[in-house]
Amino acid sequence: MSARHDDLQSSARRSFLRRSAAGGSLLALGMSGNGAIAALAHGQDKAAGSAAAAEFSPNVFIRIAQDGVVTLVSKQPEIGQGIKTSLPMIIAEELEVAWSDVRVVQGDLNPAYGSQGAGGSTSTPTNYENFHRLGATARTMLVQAASQAWGVPAAECRAERGAVLHEASKRRLGYGELVKAAAVLPVPDASGVQLKDPAAYKLLGTRVGGVDNDKVVSGKPLFGIDVQLPGMLYAVYVKCPVLGGRPVSANLEAIKAMPGVKDAFIVEGSDNLNGLRPGVAIVASSTWNAIRARKKLAVQWDEGEGANHSWSGFLAQAQAASKQPGVATMRHDGDVETALAGAARTVEAAYVYPFISHASMEPQNCTAAVDPKDGSVELWAPTQNPGAGQALVASTFNIPKEKITLHIMRSGGGFGRRLSSDFIVDAVAIAQKMKAPVKLTWMREDDLQHDHFRAGGFHFLRGGVDEQGKLVAWHNHFVTFANRVEQKESDGSTGSVLRPGSGGSLSGDEFPGRWAPNCLLEQTPLECRIPMGPWRAPGSNVFAWVFHSFIDELAHAAGRDPIEFRLEILGDKDMVAGTGERGVPYNVARMRNVLKAVAEKSGWGKRKFARGQGAGVAFHFSHRGYVAEVAEVTVSKEGQLKVDRVVVVTDIGAQIVNLSGAENQVQGSVIDGLSTLMYPALDIQQGRIVQSNFHDYPLLRMPDTPAKIETHFLKTDYPVTGLGEPVFPPLAPAVCNAIFAATGKRVRELPLSKADLSWR
Repeated sequence: MSARHDDLQSSARRSFLRRSAAGGSLLALGMSGNGAIAALAHGQDKAAGSAAAAEFSPNVFIRIAQDGVVTLVSKQPEIGQGIKTSLPMIIAEELEVAWSDVRVVQGDLNPAYGSQGAGGSTSTPTNYENFHRLGATARTMLVQAASQAWGVPAAECRAERGAVLHEASKRRLGYGELVKAAAVLPVPDASGVQLKDPAAYKLLGTRVGGVDNDKVVSGKPLFGIDVQLPGMLYAVYVKCPVLGGRPVSANLEAIKAMPGVKDAFIVEGSDNLNGLRPGVAIVASSTWNAIRARKKLAVQWDEGEGANHSWSGFLAQAQAASKQPGVATMRHDGDVETALAGAARTVEAAYVYPFISHASMEPQNCTAAVDPKDGSVELWAPTQNPGAGQALVASTFNIPKEKITLHIMRSGGGFGRRLSSDFIVDAVAIAQKMKAPVKLTWMREDDLQHDHFRAGGFHFLRGGVDEQGKLVAWHNHFVTFANRVEQKESDGSTGSVLRPGSGGSLSGDEFPGRWAPNCLLEQTPLECRIPMGPWRAPGSNVFAWVFHSFIDELAHAAGRDPIEFRLEILGDKDMVAGTGERGVPYNVARMRNVLKAVAEKSGWGKRKFARGQGAGVAFHFSHRGYVAEVAEVTVSKEGQLKVDRVVVVTDIGAQIVNLSGAENQVQGSVIDGLSTLMYPALDIQQGRIVQSNFHDYPLLRMPDTPAKIETHFLKTDYPVTGLGEPVFPPLAPAVCNAIFAATGKRVRELPLSKADLSWR
């Protein structure tokens, strides 16, 4: 069952991962579950190998062969964010090895690696310090091995580009020559090893191409959808077009009689919107045969309560809710009503945004094989959260975790969608029935209409400024969406509670909460059967648009410069009371600095724009990153928008790991943010997602990308931050504020494709 396609899984990788998991006379220095360095001893000598070792493996992430080639394991899933390149770069820097001598392999799910999820821009900040120590530990041992061979103090030796040097005697030993000697040394305490001075970094901060680039551009097997196994069958899985519905009956016998079809059956599933949903499976000798049979499938559905859902109905509910107090109060400072009554100018507005899909290029897929003898499961999955996938399989099918092997495949995009594991349990359910390896492939329509969507939302805002143009009042009633989920009560009984979707809950610390002297933040949930999940920069991706668009409205109402107005709101003191997003303290000085820097880099206020052209600004704190952006746009009289320039300034800490990858993430966030702003929106009618594919759910095309994207990183003395998400949120408000500057039209509903931007 464990055979794999040679192009996808090399024999070297299999051998290495067996060693890291199985043991022998090897000390594996890995990562414990909380991210700390942990010594995992396999054998009594607590050494990094044996005297006869053909390689030096001081920890589960590093292997050095006698030819000097260094193999590094990337433990986090690669979803296009570049982590398979950048995390090994950290080890390589401290190990003092040339990048050309490094080979990177993808690690499978293994507790020795610690946490292996990729989401929330956490991969770099949670691994950065530990990975430095892993590399430094190996380097320390190699230097010690050389010093012992030469009979000189280790302090007289130094490592450089894959070798240890003793300058006094001009001697040199390559790492490969030191493998056997280093392999028998005890592994030192990682907390005590000497890290390199950042001023001496040779690799970090440089431009390094992705380790998989050649395979990606040449179309070699690499992604989950590429997996091939001996005797593999191919499946599609059809769910009720009404979100939350289930099948009652289907023309299964007619489907089974079609050419190439091996079986067709109903999977009962459960009511868990994030787990194994009910549906109809078709298994065939090829994906094409499965898809062809699917077109003939006729199902009688129990559509359930979700059939009553519609976007127009939700909008009416939200408008009615806005006229009542919020169900929950998230923040209440001062007296908003009195402040608004006494304000020199007030603004009232409603902001609306739809449900949207992740729309990753590679549809969801998973290959599963279930051993008929002992029920063990082997999975090949393009997942962002392999541990959660394993756990969901274990709980759904009552299989011990240790009997579930999960191979992490590269993902063709994720954006948070592959943090969910529904497609994995779908595949296991089908493979259990077939007793053969099965590759489940979702069609594009499945991916779009059965996504775990970014929640839509409605914000009803009021704000006021005084005679000096200062912000004095802010009121936001947020109407959001929630699923009803079961929970155990304190008395042991089972109850239910409404739980807002990911990114659908307003924190009381969201800007400008804590800054406005009179602030009321309320929230009301609308119950729905629509599955929701994390979507790039959850919450921030829409909250930034709402808050900084409305702040811009207040700035213009006050007759103030938008940047000056924002700087005044931020004030001159660091925010130490309360926390920002994800419980991380909000450092106001860092935000002021990026805002001032973006004004300087963009030439804010120094250019006089013609009618139909304008500039807008926004900032946001997200995923530990401080980002400010200025967008310059041209809007034709007919309303056609062109984003001419986007200037991005970001403070993500003391070190850029891979400059090429960092710039890629900034540019990708700007483009993705503009695409999301301009085009996609899902309409819901009778519980169904109306859109089905890219013909009615378009994404940004190359001619519509910004003409210039300028990236500036502020190097600051703070811990390193991830970059997959922080740049995304400010893009939409910066562009919409620029549209107002150009046309006098305020965008309060997304996407822009719904807006009339024409002017005369």
